[in-house]
Amino acid sequence: QVQLVESGGGLVQAGGSLRLSCAASGRTFSSYRMGWFRQAPGKEREFVNSIRMSGGITYSASSVKGRFTISRDNAKTMVYLQMNSLKPEDTAVYFCVADPNGSGWSIWGQGTQVTVSW
Repeated sequence: QVQLVESGGGLVQAGGSLRLSCAASGRTFSSYRMGWFRQAPGKEREFVNSIRMSGGITYSASSVKGRFTISRDNAKTMVYLQMNSLKPEDTAVYFCVADPNGSGWSIWGQGTQVTVSW
């Protein structure tokens, strides 16, 4: 079973950038679809980005398209979320997630807080 640990969250001003990292344990990481979700205060969790196991195909929510980029390094068992042009509405807890067998996002990290101020 893969375990996920996020890092890289923090406080940033609007227009700034952050890069989130997700360290995954487990020897079968390269076969997993990986992604990021977020949850803002008082709101439901929402999909942000995902990436196929080969890293060649990615998907982004419309709210972050063109600003956020997901990537992965299978050799290092890491997933990254580069966030540029951050807006206050991007403030949320960001979760790294894994889909080990195509049946859904069944593995979740503990989350990392991102706060964007004016």
